[in-house]
Amino acid sequence: MNKIMFFAHLRDRVGEESLTKDVSGKTISELKQMLEENYGLKLDSVMAAVNEEFASDDEVIQAGDTIAFIPPVSGG
Repeated sequence: MNKIMFFAHLRDRVGEESLTKDVSGKTISELKQMLEENYGLKLDSVMAAVNEEFASDDEVIQAGDTIAFIPPVSGG
């Protein structure tokens, strides 16, 4: 199983801080697509981290990994 964490407006959209799903064997890109379809998220500009390290869209998720989706930060 994998823990999928959401931050900022993504958390509000999903309605939960995290989900637990078995997504091992999928790429970050495949997971993003699944979340976009199931929750209406827009994740094209969102950073992903696997086990607290930034990850590319082609990284393959392993069993037990924690995935976080972090939207861009803006400010002044």
